[in-house]
Amino acid sequence: MQSVIPDYLAEALGDVESDTSGEPADYIPELATADPELLGAVFATVDGEVYGAGDIDTEFTIQSISKPFVYALALTDRGFDPVLAKVGVEPSGEAFNRISLESDTGRPFNPMINAGAITTHSLAGPAGMDPQERVERVVRGLSAFAGRGLRVDERVCVSEMEHAHRNLAIAYMLRGYDILIEDPRVVVEGYTRQCSVLVTARDLAMMAATLAHRGVNPLSGERVVSEPVVRQVLSVMSTCGMYDAAGDWATQVGIPAKSGVAGGLIGALPGQIGIATFSPRLDPHGNSVRGVSLFERFSSDMGLHVMEVPAAARATLRSNHVVGSGPDAVRVLQLQGGIGFAGAERVVREAVTTAPTETRVALDLTMVYVVDDVARRMLLEVVRRLTLDGHQVYLVDPDAIMPDPDPGDGGRVTVVSEVGQGVVPPREAAPRRGRPEEGGGVPGS
Repeated sequence: MQSVIPDYLAEALGDVESDTSGEPADYIPELATADPELLGAVFATVDGEVYGAGDIDTEFTIQSISKPFVYALALTDRGFDPVLAKVGVEPSGEAFNRISLESDTGRPFNPMINAGAITTHSLAGPAGMDPQERVERVVRGLSAFAGRGLRVDERVCVSEMEHAHRNLAIAYMLRGYDILIEDPRVVVEGYTRQCSVLVTARDLAMMAATLAHRGVNPLSGERVVSEPVVRQVLSVMSTCGMYDAAGDWATQVGIPAKSGVAGGLIGALPGQIGIATFSPRLDPHGNSVRGVSLFERFSSDMGLHVMEVPAAARATLRSNHVVGSGPDAVRVLQLQGGIGFAGAERVVREAVTTAPTETRVALDLTMVYVVDDVARRMLLEVVRRLTLDGHQVYLVDPDAIMPDPDPGDGGRVTVVSEVGQGVVPPREAAPRRGRPEEGGGVPGS
């Protein structure tokens, strides 16, 4: 049986193919020659499956889609405070190439407009890095997101530098405010090379999926950037990624996204999917006309809007039942799905209201695929308090979803692989003891 997803993508491409509105970018000669009929779309899942239709292996330059990824590299290389001191995170409400700086500090409003992206490029790599080495760092970083080696299109780079007057003006203004501390022309040349990196729609979908997968490339398994960096980048993409159309995008599509004037468009939905489309015709905002239409359809058809979140809290607790009888009885709280604060709160509430009378209590994580940090601390606090109430507590965790569980002072837990009829066979030789993990207390403790 063939997958239905490529057929769905092909159908979606067919529905937008007749839209010939918009034009390829004409202010850069090399981009103006792009075939306006090219069209492709790719889905990349967080476990590495790729589905595509259309022109998904045609190379084009990444342009402004490089901005969120290089922002991620700068945050990784320099740290949050030094980068935020130079580049803000507020939507500008203006076109991508406007000279848009804070009036008092000269700081660009955000890293998705050109002023912010030029600054961000200067912050990639360690302080004092040679400009050529910085470009190499950027290309290596973009390649890590894509999962394959990428290269610069020299012809596009030359063509863009010949028409980089506005970017040069922006850079000199940034130098005047000491936001840039290097030769503005050298920085713009590096930024132009960054924008001239060649990618395909397949590459872009995998890059987006790396963001959706908390900074880990789904194919290579390489951690490219940390989870806090991904959260920062996706947040800025949500509010600033589509320039002066960001508000419409956030309400109508609701997927953190970034566009490029070569016709690429990406979206990253955390924990789910990376999406990329390619079509060179642009609207007045500089966004791909058919790409925007495709994303609107994907969001509507598949419920991908970030605000369309299922009510996971109720579904977290699959069952509350007893295995065995008499002194061998085990009270089992069976959990499922992904567990965050709301889901963990449901478990806490169940443990409080049920007040198990059985001596042995088990939290069954067999059907759980992820537990975030706050939920982990909350569940371990439940374990600790059940122990203090006189219960023997077991964690049924065959896949080590919660490795090295430490319930803290007075807590005691035995990790097991399954719950048998009246028997809990331990997976470990001895229960775990210890102090609470660092990182703050548990809500309500």
